[in-house]
Amino acid sequence: MIKAVIFDMDGCLVDTEPIICAAAIQGLADWGVRAVPEDFVPFVGRGDDLYVGGPAEKHGVPYVVEMKKRVYQIYLELVARDGKPFPGVVDLLTRLRQAKIRLAVGSSADHTKVEANIKALGVPRDWFEVVVDGTMAKRKKPFPDLFLKAAELLNLPPAECVVVEDAVHGIEAALAAGMRAVGVANTLPAAELAAAHLVRPSTGDVTLTDLGIDA
Repeated sequence: MIKAVIFDMDGCLVDTEPIICAAAIQGLADWGVRAVPEDFVPFVGRGDDLYVGGPAEKHGVPYVVEMKKRVYQIYLELVARDGKPFPGVVDLLTRLRQAKIRLAVGSSADHTKVEANIKALGVPRDWFEVVVDGTMAKRKKPFPDLFLKAAELLNLPPAECVVVEDAVHGIEAALAAGMRAVGVANTLPAAELAAAHLVRPSTGDVTLTDLGIDA
């Protein structure tokens, strides 16, 4: 029986992928890196050190942590202005709460970014009983550590948790954790998420039945 849903954040609950991409392009330009959106695709869902550092190094510029700090500075301004939940997300969260299903976040992003995204989501912070960010596990997705940490904090076995993810690495992490994985094609084509138990066009299209919950 599913007792908790663990959501990825970026590109899953909040429409942030275009925002972090724009912030990274602008921030890396300070180091002379002329990145383009396609440079970031291989690093989606793997944490922001790789998301920022991977494209920098592709363009021959060694990654330094100041790059991420600059990108975050820009990102926090943009997400406060432009961040918003995907259509139907708040309704889905509301239905899950009404069904007494526990909610959690499992994100590879740093704490500051996750908290800014929850604020942009526009629901009470305490709707999420557990929030696991990228600082809370040694290994980020595609390793299962973040999702296993969430299950541990929920005091639930992995089999009683289901993950909703928009990224290939997140789907891999959920499966490695022994959890049901529902993919949402907000960011990538559905075919790229085919390893999930099922894929829906967007987060707002996910039903309680999709999540393995008796409605």
